[in-house]
Amino acid sequence: MNVIPFEEIRQIILPYPNWQEIVEHCKRKLAGNYLPGESEERKAYGLVAGIPNGHALKVERIFPIKKNVRDKEPYKTYLDSMMEQYAVPSKTPLSKRGWMTAPEELKDVCDKCDQEELVVLGTYHMHLVPWEHDAIRDTPTRLDSILAENSSLFSFIVSMVDISHPRIRAFYEGSAEKEVPIR
Repeated sequence: MNVIPFEEIRQIILPYPNWQEIVEHCKRKLAGNYLPGESEERKAYGLVAGIPNGHALKVERIFPIKKNVRDKEPYKTYLDSMMEQYAVPSKTPLSKRGWMTAPEELKDVCDKCDQEELVVLGTYHMHLVPWEHDAIRDTPTRLDSILAENSSLFSFIVSMVDISHPRIRAFYEGSAEKEVPIR
């Protein structure tokens, strides 16, 4: 399956049920309703898969990720270093920020995508805490951009600052200059 080069992508088609699945995942995690085997954290992270469709990418599946291995080596040392170098100070301590998907869970998602002839289009994660310089938090941080750099994936930023008005925006490789509109 050929993926459209970024320069040719004009929009991402995110059907409402898929949009709702992402938002409900975020709301569930914020409410502290965890699934069996899920990391008990007020963070939602997942993968977005779909297919090329003309000059668009059409989302077909959402894969909420259950396990965060952020505190396990060798991931902990790597993410601690990234947080120290690039994260902006916030209410949340650096040691509690960041997400690393368990490799076996990532492999399972990739296998499902292969079986269903889907392409992993990107990842999603939520921003929750407003900052003085970014009250809505619907754009990628410098850290988001660095972590997504050269990934060939979209970063779907889910702003849950106002849980009654969630927002989702998509940025190629986490770059604020490479936003693609979501329809």
